[in-house]
Amino acid sequence: MQDQNRTSRVLIGESFVGEGAEAAHVNTVLGGRDGPVGTAWATALAMPRPGHSAFVTILRPNLPVKPLTLFVNKAAMADERHGDLTWGAAQAGVAGGVADAVADGVISSEEAEDLLLIAAIWVNPAARDAELVYQNNRAATRKALENGATGAPKLDEILAARHEPANPFFTAGLSRTGRVSSDFFRTEHVR
Repeated sequence: MQDQNRTSRVLIGESFVGEGAEAAHVNTVLGGRDGPVGTAWATALAMPRPGHSAFVTILRPNLPVKPLTLFVNKAAMADERHGDLTWGAAQAGVAGGVADAVADGVISSEEAEDLLLIAAIWVNPAARDAELVYQNNRAATRKALENGATGAPKLDEILAARHEPANPFFTAGLSRTGRVSSDFFRTEHVR
């Protein structure tokens, strides 16, 4: 990390893991408590929006993950089941993914106390399998943090893909549906 440690930098990561309704799309913003991430973290926690209540991510009651992680849901709560999957399986997955990143050295244990993490999480209202939601969010959170730490993706990857953008909801140049085969979005094909 050259002359700056992570507490003075803002590291942004993204990852998509899984397929179908249980797929996880995670965006992470990691930085110091005293910088812009700390300000954004406190502001988001203090100012919930209808359908979007940011909360501190826990491994267990009274055991928040570190770096302290603010879970921000991208999808408004559709119903009780969606809320249970978001607050339960997805939160547990994010907590596990953050702990994995610290255990694996993606986030140094020495810096973890001084960092804050904002994790923006998509849980599809159509999801039903809590175990898959958990597994996919754990893997996606760990990968998003790694991508932020390494600066992935590299610019040459982005430029190589620019003429064929694709995501689970649209693929440029496809027929009427704009959807691509779910095989394209299997974990081994996406970062």
